[in-house]
Amino acid sequence: MEFPGGKRFCFSILDDTDDATVENVKPVYDYLYECGLRTTKTVWPMDCPEGSRVFFAAETLQDKPYCDFAHELVSRGFELALHGATMESSTRERTMRGLEFLQREFGFSPRLHCNHAFNRDNLYWGLERLQSHFLRAVFRRVWGESGESYEGAVEGSPFFWGDLCRAHVDYVRNFTFTDLDLLKVNPEMPYRRANTPFVKYWFSTSDAEDVHEFNRLLTVERIDGLEATGGVCIISTHIGKDYARNGKLHADTAKILRYLSTKDGWFPPVSDILDHLRTQRKVDSTMDWLSMTRLEYRFLFDKILRWLNRKEKSAVAL
Repeated sequence: MEFPGGKRFCFSILDDTDDATVENVKPVYDYLYECGLRTTKTVWPMDCPEGSRVFFAAETLQDKPYCDFAHELVSRGFELALHGATMESSTRERTMRGLEFLQREFGFSPRLHCNHAFNRDNLYWGLERLQSHFLRAVFRRVWGESGESYEGAVEGSPFFWGDLCRAHVDYVRNFTFTDLDLLKVNPEMPYRRANTPFVKYWFSTSDAEDVHEFNRLLTVERIDGLEATGGVCIISTHIGKDYARNGKLHADTAKILRYLSTKDGWFPPVSDILDHLRTQRKVDSTMDWLSMTRLEYRFLFDKILRWLNRKEKSAVAL
């Protein structure tokens, strides 16, 4: 893999906006900017007047200080992406208003989308992520996963917006993994799936739920290994989850980001990385049945591993 400017590897962060406020994420983005790292932040363009039991603490672009902060991010070279129209399920009408707001406010549509939690407007979510009937049975039994309530790609549903996604969005996140180098796990990305016509390209990311998982994942040894092998790393995380408190960035995170900035890496927003991967490949990659099945089994393995690790941490905390 060749990278712009002769860089040896690439790295970016995909920040899900859950729990994000100007107060708890701005210090992190200021530091990312100082370190020369340009990343991608998902946003919710619309308010959620019906309320949210879980995500009520987050801000949306309807909060003027948060919207002003988003403008500052764009002016600094960061990317805004979509995490649904808002924090809870959105009908087609609200999703349309959200896309129109982004176009009117920022002059562009989001190129990247991440499904959020259990929102009914999610695209090809739940069991629809999987083609393997065996894995669908495992997910249904162990995690209670069901594809019945996700209707973003179901024509005729009040939550349908698949045609809008196809028209505006280039990339949609699918699976997440514990590996840092995604080329080892999903070398075909960004990839197409023949049975998901409303998504142009899918992609994978590494996974770090919060600041503690981020700090454990990005050790000096792993960063050095990523550089040595010419890898590609995109980490999905929630910067609103304890990355900064009282205006101060977590000390270990600051060390990691500073160390990254000293390496010979390319640090652009996520869509730029995915564009580059497509250019390097020179042909579009539609995942065949065997490759997709292998990726799904790897996802299951990593999901079980993360679940066990988080369960162990919870037990220790108790």
